[in-house]
Amino acid sequence: MSRRVGIVGAAVTPFKAKWYEKTYYELAQMATAGALKDAGMSVKDCDAVFYAIYNDIFERTCIPEHPLQGILGMQDKFGMRVSTGGATGAYTLSAAHAYLAAGRFKTAIVCGVEKATDCFDFMSMSATPEVIKVIGWSGDSFFEQKIGWTAADSYAEVVLAYMDEHPDDLKPEITAQISALLSQHVKTNPFAQRQHDQVTPEEVMNSRIVVYPFKELEICVYTEGAAVLILAEEETALAISKNTGTPVVWITGVGEANEHSFAGKNHKVMPRIMSDHLAAYRAYEMAGIKDPLEAIDIVELHDAFVHQLEITMAEMGFCPLGRGDSLIEDGIITPGGKILCNPCGGLIYSGHAVGASNIMSAWSGRNELIARGLRRALVHGTGSTIAQYGAVEILEHD
Repeated sequence: MSRRVGIVGAAVTPFKAKWYEKTYYELAQMATAGALKDAGMSVKDCDAVFYAIYNDIFERTCIPEHPLQGILGMQDKFGMRVSTGGATGAYTLSAAHAYLAAGRFKTAIVCGVEKATDCFDFMSMSATPEVIKVIGWSGDSFFEQKIGWTAADSYAEVVLAYMDEHPDDLKPEITAQISALLSQHVKTNPFAQRQHDQVTPEEVMNSRIVVYPFKELEICVYTEGAAVLILAEEETALAISKNTGTPVVWITGVGEANEHSFAGKNHKVMPRIMSDHLAAYRAYEMAGIKDPLEAIDIVELHDAFVHQLEITMAEMGFCPLGRGDSLIEDGIITPGGKILCNPCGGLIYSGHAVGASNIMSAWSGRNELIARGLRRALVHGTGSTIAQYGAVEILEHD
């Protein structure tokens, strides 16, 4: 019989454009120490560690998790790494949940860390070209990568196909309003890369095009930082909660799906993000959710691009497909609406430290549920070529 698993501790480092003074070892240590303190635990009390690290080249080593085992104090214990593009954090949380639910361990550390701008391009004397090139190696290295494929190009393929199917949706004035809304949310997140970067819809509309239809203020920013969760099975979680006085936030639903990575007949359905749709509805089924709009209070959505945020919200059942703009027009995610969307500021304003990002989202969802006395949050990760990977967790606060 599957055991209940909950979050009993969580912490993040500040998310920054560049951590000059810290290695990824130190960032992982910082976040782990904070999460253990939050849970009132010692590392000796932890049975296993699950590493969310997306990109070997960011960390300048082919097995970036191997030094962390001893550095975190987890020597001689179970450790494994997960890497699934932008969905790395959500997939790592899913893997840890599965091991604890199966009774393999009582407690586990889920550690996401990324040091993206340790990449550097000496021709331009900037990290950006090298970071973009490294992410390009995540895609099809035989064909697409050689003609200049980037993450933004990849998601634009999906968005443009969606816009062909639904030409009246994803209006520029609506995507600009969503970006401005997220920039207001981030003001309360002291760990965010862009905490004080509030923008107006007009400023978003007037920002430069990066890849059509994405404007500069509608896309995530790459980031350095770490985020850690401490998970425990039910009996252990309740004992920890009694000790700390902090309620357990339970993981009641988990779902994942990986689409085909190529477009074309019998391959990827370009106007859809089926990975997000399938992952969400698998998580709903596990959590016993019939109507997500009524059951879920907070959505911590992987907003690589605002346009993708709208499509994913539709795929998850918060509005109809082809009516993503109703998120704003019908007040679904506006202040006082049915859904609190990305209270941390999302990846656009909090920052996208890829392996750590979805774990940061879970940190935020857990904190918001407790602070606001709400019941359910959805945490989402998406990643890889044309939104191939999707993972969703439902968090529930009794």
